[in-house]
Amino acid sequence: MKLVVTMFTSIDGVAQAPGGPKEDTDGGFDQGGWVVPHFDDATGEAVGGWFATADAFLLGRKTYEMFAGYWPHAPEEEEPVRSKLNELPKYVASRGEPDLAWNNSRPIDGELTEAVGKLKEQPGRDLQVHGSPTMAQHLLGAGLVDELRVLTFPVVLGKGKRLFEPGTKPSAWTLESVARTPSGVQAQVYRFQGAPTHGTYGF
Repeated sequence: MKLVVTMFTSIDGVAQAPGGPKEDTDGGFDQGGWVVPHFDDATGEAVGGWFATADAFLLGRKTYEMFAGYWPHAPEEEEPVRSKLNELPKYVASRGEPDLAWNNSRPIDGELTEAVGKLKEQPGRDLQVHGSPTMAQHLLGAGLVDELRVLTFPVVLGKGKRLFEPGTKPSAWTLESVARTPSGVQAQVYRFQGAPTHGTYGF
């Protein structure tokens, strides 16, 4: 399977608590729910299209618990995201022992990068990560992410967890596609290339 990370970010790269004020207040973050005013129909269609290629999900504990509290009871209007999340395997990375009662959920056993490497060897299309910026940082650092799908929302937050924190391992990516919604959200798809190359302007 291909490991795909999908992330909602602000213009300044913040990925923390996009969906609600109480989603993640770590570090005193008080800007939760910043995505909602800009999430239009076109944004929903883009996200739904990305979910269509999922064959399994990899989620951090906080994201898993938030999803498990909503998606099993989500209305039919939330298709295809609803059926994908409720039916497909969900692998959960956690240092503790979260309640994995949600259908088809299982813990990541052992060290994360080794376990994810083995999951990627399984047949299928996408092993998708949604949210979970701390885990995504770890996977990016290990060179395991094959594709980034980034939705950039027209807001600057000034603080919060970022998809690319200081110290992120340098890497090069190819822009596969980009689209803009009426509310100003940009949907970008990047494919991993490897280590960055460098040059000079001759100064």
